[in-house]
This record gives sequence, C-alpha cells and structure tokens, in this order.
Amino acid sequence: MYKFFVAQDQIDGENIKIIGEDVNHIVNVLRLKLEDQIIVCNKENQDKYIASIISEDKDSVCCKIVEKDLISTESTVSVDIYQGLPKADKMEFIIQKATELGVKNIFPVVMERCIVKLDDKTKNKKLERWNKIAEVAAKQSKRDVIPQVEDIVNIENICQKVPKYDIILLAYENEKSNTIKTELEKLDKTKNLQIGVVIGPEGGLSEEEVQRLIDSGAKCITLGKRILRTETASLVILSDITYEFEL
Repeated sequence: MYKFFVAQDQIDGENIKIIGEDVNHIVNVLRLKLEDQIIVCNKENQDKYIASIISEDKDSVCCKIVEKDLISTESTVSVDIYQGLPKADKMEFIIQKATELGVKNIFPVVMERCIVKLDDKTKNKKLERWNKIAEVAAKQSKRDVIPQVEDIVNIENICQKVPKYDIILLAYENEKSNTIKTELEKLDKTKNLQIGVVIGPEGGLSEEEVQRLIDSGAKCITLGKRILRTETASLVILSDITYEFEL
C-alpha cells in the first residue's frame, strides 16, 4: 500500500482529508480509485492508519479509517547526520538514502574544505528542495517520520550539541585503530540512544576541525582500510548502526 503524511487537523474522527500535491499523485499518477486502501500517517504523533478512499476531487481525497496500524517502521535509535556540504547533487543522494536507512535529522555543515558556498536565497531554495526529497523518500520507504533537513550549521554549532547525544561519531581517514564497531559496542542497548555522525566534504575535515570536535567529546572512528566518498560514508555508518541495534 502507498503511504501519505497528513497534519493533525486533517484527521476528524474516522475520516481523513488529504490535500495538496498528494491529491494529484493519488488521482492522476497512481490512479487509485474509490475503496482502494492506503496508509496515512499523522506527522505530529506518528499514529498511522489503513484507510479506504471514499471520495476524490481536484482539491482533496477523503478516506475512512479502516484500522490503526500498530507496526512501527522507526528505529529505537535516533541518528542525526552532520554532513559537510558536498558538490553538485550529492547532497540529494545522501538525503534520499539516509532517509531510507532511518536517519532522524540531517544537518548540512559548512566546513573549511567545502567548495560549495550558498547565499541566503540559494540556501533557502536548497533547504526546501532537500526537505521535499526527504518527504518523498520517507513515503517510498514507508517511514513513520519525515526526517528534517535542518538549517546549515558550522563546526562550533556541532561542538555545542555534543552533550545532547550519547555519542558523536566522527569519521576520519587518519584514524587507523578505533572502529565504529568498538564504539557502538560500548553503548547501552536498553536505552533509546541518541547518536550524532559527522562526515566531512570531499576534501575531508581539517586537522583543526577534528581536534575541536575531539576536545568537545566526539569519538574519531575509522570505517576501514579504504577511503570512502563523502556520499558513501554516512550510509555505511547508518547501515552499521542498523545492523548493531535493529537486526
């Protein structure tokens, strides 16, 4: 079944009203008909329902709740990615795949070796597009939450956020011995863990940035003997976390 997200005020008792871009997608792209069933998720509280379409027009699709879906697709581990701004459309790829792998929030980060420079106008357009990509990926992968692509931050912002996490993992090519497995095995699996992950841009992090993060409490890790592209690194870490805590 296809999945869609709605706001709380679109749910009225046993009825759900879908509006906006999803209407065209349901009616003209998917060509769903009356009595077809879909999954509808409440953005505010993650409640989700199996609902049957009872009416369609150009402005809305109305559904009747058939049953509440109690099976969660979300991880018990909350992972935020701090991604150094990459070139071209790599950020879009990272957001799409990280969403599929269960990321909670994504923070684009301005770092010393970032080539990309965004002014306010470009930044706002990028954030809007990036969040749309996250929403589409959340629907496709049947997430219960749409990950948020947050406003652009810097290294100092990350350092200030370290205490809110159970651990912040810093992928660094010059780290040779401390593995992600070693750090994940130290964590209490009975807790609802909060994990932060820092990934550098194409040129990596500078030594100064790495030291500032370490001094703030981040843990440097190696991802193996090979050097990974920036668009690969966060996906490897998310996969490792999934393996360690979900499977």
